[in-house]
Amino acid sequence: MLSASALHAVRALGELSGLNKDQYAGAASIAQRIGAPSNYLGKLLQSLVSHGIVDSRKGAGGGFRLARPAGSISLLDVVEPIDRVSRWNGCFLQNPVCGAHGGCTIHRRWAPVRDAYLALLRESTVAEVQDNGFPGRMER
Repeated sequence: MLSASALHAVRALGELSGLNKDQYAGAASIAQRIGAPSNYLGKLLQSLVSHGIVDSRKGAGGGFRLARPAGSISLLDVVEPIDRVSRWNGCFLQNPVCGAHGGCTIHRRWAPVRDAYLALLRESTVAEVQDNGFPGRMER
């Protein structure tokens, strides 16, 4: 359900949530642990810096860390800047007559699925990713 990029970002933030408050981790070390391309993960994390989810610091001892407690960062906070799931408000079939107050049969069936998925992302946090763990490296 998540793009590979969003999944890399969620997994990276799960790694960052295990750091002490004053620690930073480099993109390369995180990428190695989660099986992500290092340069690409660095760009994803920089994107999350611009959204206030991650802090970064250059130089020795620098890298990335969470900008706020893991329990206050929803998975939607992480996924939205990457996958733009908020755009799913339209019709599944891109029918221009469909909208929030009605539309085609598929649109009416899509709406509760979309709403449940977005609720799951809104109600789940990075802390849960770290607390529940996941296999280390992603298969590419």
